[in-house]
Amino acid sequence: KYMGPPFIAKTGDEYQNQSAGSIGLAQEIAAGELTPNVLVPIGSAPMALVEPAFTTWAVQFAASPLVVAYYPQGPHASELKKISDGKLPMTDLYTLMATPGFKLGRTDPATDPQGQGFVEMVGLAEKYLGISAATASAVLGGSNDSSQIFSETALEPTLQAGELDAASAYLPQAVQLGLPYVTLPDQINFGDPSDASIYEAASMTLSTGKVVTGSLLDLEVSVLSTTSNPATPAATAFVEFLLSPAARAILKKEGYALLSPTLLGQTSAAPQGIRSLTTSS
Repeated sequence: KYMGPPFIAKTGDEYQNQSAGSIGLAQEIAAGELTPNVLVPIGSAPMALVEPAFTTWAVQFAASPLVVAYYPQGPHASELKKISDGKLPMTDLYTLMATPGFKLGRTDPATDPQGQGFVEMVGLAEKYLGISAATASAVLGGSNDSSQIFSETALEPTLQAGELDAASAYLPQAVQLGLPYVTLPDQINFGDPSDASIYEAASMTLSTGKVVTGSLLDLEVSVLSTTSNPATPAATAFVEFLLSPAARAILKKEGYALLSPTLLGQTSAAPQGIRSLTTSS
């Protein structure tokens, strides 16, 4: 909606997009079920799943902080607005979400970094906001509570329909969908690079028993290439467009936190045009 049309207008290239939880998409790519030219995941874990078979480099260029979005006509909307406006303490957000009958939605930690980040965020709230372990547990209803879990593409529409009181969201989602939201402190929103060490101290256990650790919810991008689906000039052009002033202005307007474009991994493998728009880590 925001990047496709100006990219097409600038280059004349064709553009198609498929969105879903970043980890799930990366798993499908690794299994050969999807063959995109470019991957733009949130967080570093999805890109790691396609390395080194599909790429050996990536560019970090923005961050996507977590917020709690809410339904503006819901029974708890007035209290959530007061929390958002700073008229009630942030701890009230967790007390409210832990209230029996409060309808909270989040994404699946097994397939989406947002789902992992939300669980880890609630854990960090114990340390940095002083909420009790009992409140944290009640908010999540168990970290793998299926009644709270929706696909990334279904979660916000379900909230917009009034079927939920609140939901986890990336700040850009709330901004682009016009949803009211509660801004979370930097120490727990996974969107501030200066707090990366705090995020990395957080962890959660997936339903499979695997323990995952927290990380900055950054946007990374890379051109993917295999023998059967080699890199294309259009793919490189799209990454260059994402790093251009025009695209960065769109990102900022739509709620992303801009980061200095930084090359990660095997930097020499990135196309020269992309290298010229970045710094190396």
